Amino acid sequence: MSPRGKLLVVDDEASIREFLEIMLKREGYDVRTVDNARSGLEELKTRSFDVVLTDINMPDFDGLELLSEIKSQNPDMIVVIMTAYGSAESAVRAMKNGASDYISKPFQIEELLVVLEKCLATATIEHENRRLRSKLKEEYSFEKIIGNSEQVQNLFGMIRRVSKTTANILITGESGTGKELVANAIHNCSDRKERPFVSVNCGAIPENLLESEMFGHRKGGFTGAVADKKGLFQVANQGTLFLDEVGEMPLQLQVKFLRAIQAKTFRMVGGTEDISVDVRIVAATNRDLELAVQEKEFREDLYYRLNVIHMRMPALRERAEDIPILANHFVQKFSAALDAGNISITNEAMEFLQKYPFPGNVRELENTIERAIALSSGNVILPESLPQKVRELQAMPEPEAQKLEFPGQRQRGGATVTADLGFSGVPARIPEHFSLERRMEEYEKKYILCALEQANGVKSRAAKLLGISFRSLRYRIAKFEMEIEVEDPFEQAS
Repeated sequence: MSPRGKLLVVDDEASIREFLEIMLKREGYDVRTVDNARSGLEELKTRSFDVVLTDINMPDFDGLELLSEIKSQNPDMIVVIMTAYGSAESAVRAMKNGASDYISKPFQIEELLVVLEKCLATATIEHENRRLRSKLKEEYSFEKIIGNSEQVQNLFGMIRRVSKTTANILITGESGTGKELVANAIHNCSDRKERPFVSVNCGAIPENLLESEMFGHRKGGFTGAVADKKGLFQVANQGTLFLDEVGEMPLQLQVKFLRAIQAKTFRMVGGTEDISVDVRIVAATNRDLELAVQEKEFREDLYYRLNVIHMRMPALRERAEDIPILANHFVQKFSAALDAGNISITNEAMEFLQKYPFPGNVRELENTIERAIALSSGNVILPESLPQKVRELQAMPEPEAQKLEFPGQRQRGGATVTADLGFSGVPARIPEHFSLERRMEEYEKKYILCALEQANGVKSRAAKLLGISFRSLRYRIAKFEMEIEVEDPFEQAS
């Protein structure tokens, strides 16, 4: 059985040490006792303890000095002071200097056990908080921003520089480019890294609740406010407040928000007193805030308060050279999460990914890889595992590449016309009810039919003519429900 907790008892009276050791061990604690403060400090250097229980009156080096020394070396250590009956002044001094609790001698066993239980519960919470903070830093660490492109390297340098300042930062960029990752990296590289990082999506909270969420409310401040509640500004005190989609903040709230940034004070909903906070603001948006200012949808003074330092996130299409490293990172991530074994991406599938513009940016690439792994039947990601829109974009040849010689092909006005297949080139104007997706499917089918005819119906040879894999061709034939009458010996063999 594991002990209920590890305790260090420091007292110069042998009878007290012996009594506490016997009684606390009987209650299931792991107890170590020493007779002076200096020995206690030596024990703390060599072993870990959950709680230190120390007498306050000891010769040479008393309990208050021991408390001060412990807190200077380990601020999170739980220390309980034992004082003589009636020494209230010493107890108050100990609490001010960081003691978690105190107990007066002579004490009742039940009273001491209650104090220890409360302190151990606090120690457990502190340990869990440290674990969660460590996990948060790992999840949003600097290294989680992946890429070798010049744009990403410049971003790294910018993060290092701005994290050492206290200036407000505005991060702009398309949805899915990783704005919150950068905000977290800035916080974790700053002097505020041990303090809270609080994130709020200004567009996800109903307008009538956003003010209360931001600034908190007093009991009775509005219908349903049955108790006082801290706002996110208070929660983020001495840390960083990340305002995602700040362009969606209602105009009437922008006034109060501007005052909170300027004066570093605010009032709760229903409150009358000013509350002071020290918060660094990092805001993000995918809107053009300058345009929003011109159209009177965003306050100009708030815009300039937020935009002290501007950071622009590059779209994924602007750093396409990072797609392979990002794709492989997501393959490893989801392979482990889905217990899918060791999965790789074929060169052909990677070419499709690199040519696709990814309007949803890194987030869309991540979703694409997760889907591909979930749908893949083997240990490789093939083109047919990718979404149709990623593959279809590649089906339209570049204008200079339209050189296949179909029967009946002729030139008209500089454009190639394939009369027998029904392809009429690029029209002068787009007709009504036109569907680019349907037209591309028709065009892809015509190329497949042409290749099959040229290969005498042998699909493996047709796939080589089209520059795609055999499995990819077979997938397209099934997708288009094309009836191929000629047998393919290669397929039978496979």
